[in-house]
Amino acid sequence: MSKKKIAILGSTGSIGTQALDVISQHPDLFEARVLTAGRRADLLIDQARRFLPDAVVIADESQYQYVQEALADLPVKVYAGEEALCQVVEGEQIDIVLTALVGFAGLKPTLHAINARKAIALANKETLVVAGELVMQRALARQAPILPVDSEHSAIFQCLAGERSPIEKIILTASGGPFRLMERERLAAVTPTEALKHPNWQMGAKITIDSATMMNKGFEMIEAKWLFGVSPTDIEIVVHPESIIHSAVQFADGAVKAQLGMPDMRVPIQYALSYPQRLTLNTPKLDLFTLGHLTFEKPDMERFACLALAYEATQSGGNKPCVLNAANEVANLAFREGRLGFLQIAEVIAETMARTPFVAEPSLDTYLATDKEARAICADLIAGLS
Repeated sequence: MSKKKIAILGSTGSIGTQALDVISQHPDLFEARVLTAGRRADLLIDQARRFLPDAVVIADESQYQYVQEALADLPVKVYAGEEALCQVVEGEQIDIVLTALVGFAGLKPTLHAINARKAIALANKETLVVAGELVMQRALARQAPILPVDSEHSAIFQCLAGERSPIEKIILTASGGPFRLMERERLAAVTPTEALKHPNWQMGAKITIDSATMMNKGFEMIEAKWLFGVSPTDIEIVVHPESIIHSAVQFADGAVKAQLGMPDMRVPIQYALSYPQRLTLNTPKLDLFTLGHLTFEKPDMERFACLALAYEATQSGGNKPCVLNAANEVANLAFREGRLGFLQIAEVIAETMARTPFVAEPSLDTYLATDKEARAICADLIAGLS
């Protein structure tokens, strides 16, 4: 296996830092050539000094001079801003672009990487939620492989390795988050601190709240639709609190293949970077005797209305999933900042979906305009509530 050159978009986040751990375990096989961050300049500087990439990008342009001066003694190019993110992924020195940015911000850089025919290790599910049809069409046209990094989609991808039979059903597992057993009446009073305590996974704040509302699982259902070419009706969501079965695939003969492992995102990250090979990894291994049992439940669509909204959005199609994502980003942040109640997240998203004009066949410009309009509508709704 020849040495692969990696660009990590979002190197200071949860996925990015774990990807750098994977790279550090295999310095003979991987090297980080581009690192980018949103605002966490100090961590980006530390990473650049350790991994010596060709270039770094700080999206927050106000911190450009600070990063540049801190790295002045190194042969590392420093850039800033959104356009720089789009440009650095096109460099000839890059083999794989790991898109670990949070939210809508991942769409444009991912499209630029696809246009440059780079392999995409996709950890930014919002890219396919917002513009799945456009992204998959361009990836096919440019012959840019998309390798899933989400643990569930990586599991499905692994289950399909070597298979030639069509998928009959995808079984998409969900932990259920911290509130799966809580009565709906009590959910109205939960705090951001409580919602940020995920029982199994260590993730960034935004995705952890999405897991608590189960919007994350709705996004993953939409992502699976585009990645694996199946209808949402052929995707069954199963709540599996232990997070040991990461997902499964059922075939026409009734056989079901599942991928199991400890909850550790470094495994799917490494698989995407090393595919089709498997490499050793310093990580806890699964012990079924210690585990003892696995449990499964149906998701409660009434308690977790965000999951129902995701199905509604993908059934409507067009720019509706883009509206869903934009409103969720605004509502998620408002909840984390104490400006919105937990149950109000779904309420303002639903109202934003109802108020934002529908476009059946959106272009990239439509997605950009829809995102901006839906954010404004959602922000107004939240301001009205407070």
